[in-house]
Amino acid sequence: RADPLLAPTPTALSRPAPDSFDVRVESSRGPFVIRARRDWSPAGVDRFHYLVSHGYYDETRFFRVVGGFVAQWGLSGTPAVNRAWQGKGIPDEPVKASNTRGRVSYARGGPNTRSVQLFINLVDNVRLDTTNTFGFPAFGEVVEGMTSAVDSLTFEYGGTRGERLPGPSQDSLRVEGNAYLNRAFPKLDYIRRARVVRVWRK
Repeated sequence: RADPLLAPTPTALSRPAPDSFDVRVESSRGPFVIRARRDWSPAGVDRFHYLVSHGYYDETRFFRVVGGFVAQWGLSGTPAVNRAWQGKGIPDEPVKASNTRGRVSYARGGPNTRSVQLFINLVDNVRLDTTNTFGFPAFGEVVEGMTSAVDSLTFEYGGTRGERLPGPSQDSLRVEGNAYLNRAFPKLDYIRRARVVRVWRK
């Protein structure tokens, strides 16, 4: 049987997620809970459900944390998994929920490029709703642990808003995985485990 992270099938990727569900994230700074809402971003939530259900985010690092802006993660610590998901973007969707504090969205680099990278808005970032004309549709929100866990993520390597520190290279992370981050950025916070813990269906 094919590994769902190394060889995701189109059929499996197209299965709809529950209408909403909670994901408990066990992080190095403590637990927090993301509530995904499919009516905000169906394609985004379907992809998130698939990834979490197969343990994709386990042992991933918060490789870009910019104080007063966002906390970003989602590139795998395993190079082979990064190769498997390269180019597997999902369709663009309209922004139905704004990028306010605690909301979770996909990172993207152009049309139809949302894939596996996510970010939590650390403050109200409503300008991201229309950035580059396409915006970043929020698909969920942190409903527990925002202050205790998410706000305490280290931004030592990402700087504060308006300050540009080099931080990790995404290209190096894709190729070398966590070995690169452990060597060059050992203080990064990380996700130990992320799993669906509650589901709602209409």
